[in-house]
Amino acid sequence: MLIRESTVRAGAQRWFYRSAGSESGPPVLLLHGLPSHSHGWREAVPVLAERGLRVIAADWVGFGSSDKPDKSAFNYTPDAFIAALAAFIEALALEQFSLVVQGFLGSAGIQYALREPRRIARLAVINAPIATSAKLPWNLRQLGLPLVGEMLTQNPLSVDQTLEGGGYTVIANGDLGAFRRPYSESGDAGRALMLTVRNLELARAMAEIEAGLAPWRQNGPVRTPFALALIWGLRDRYLGEAMAKSFVAAHPQVEFFPVAQAGHYPLEQDPEAVNQALVRFVAQPR
Repeated sequence: MLIRESTVRAGAQRWFYRSAGSESGPPVLLLHGLPSHSHGWREAVPVLAERGLRVIAADWVGFGSSDKPDKSAFNYTPDAFIAALAAFIEALALEQFSLVVQGFLGSAGIQYALREPRRIARLAVINAPIATSAKLPWNLRQLGLPLVGEMLTQNPLSVDQTLEGGGYTVIANGDLGAFRRPYSESGDAGRALMLTVRNLELARAMAEIEAGLAPWRQNGPVRTPFALALIWGLRDRYLGEAMAKSFVAAHPQVEFFPVAQAGHYPLEQDPEAVNQALVRFVAQPR
């Protein structure tokens, strides 16, 4: 399976993305969490493309091989990420698509979906904050602290510690090296990570998400704005199993795919189970 690597100018920023599958297939956009980038979707991209989908795995602005602008040009708040994402979607001429988000930056993807529901066919949420009880774990919170954060985000090994700290599975050295590489190549990557953590505005984002998800809390045969699924590594040390199960209990219109042996990064810890869930949810007509 050929995975293409491309860049596109979207507004003021240049985005890097990987893609595969037919250009005429139903599109699905994959967005990573912190402190990852599109390498995290390496197992999912070919599997979904083989189902006839047009698969796009993007590096958020500030991450991977996308632009890492100075804070004077991009303030790294949720609204800034949402606006940048909207520009990227317009640049790729995506009219309606399925969206898959993961991790703490996944909240910006959820906010985009709730603000632009006509664009979204299906939304799959993988271990991302989804309730006002969500808190940044220490492994991530310390990356935004004055002085401490500035030192840690300039140490590429902090990426390893954050990725492996979210679960109980060791990630292969080669893959850790791929995630670490942007932080090894430029101090701009660490600065972008630090600014993202400092400006995550998690409480405000969660209030918007909880309010926006009201249609999925209804019982009975309800037509929601788009189909929504939760794919969740139950051994998540950052966002626990209880959050997922409480969410599903309160949102009967949400499909639930538990991944029993995975933690915060189930794409690394049980990619086969994640891919099975994505195929069942995304590669189906609504």
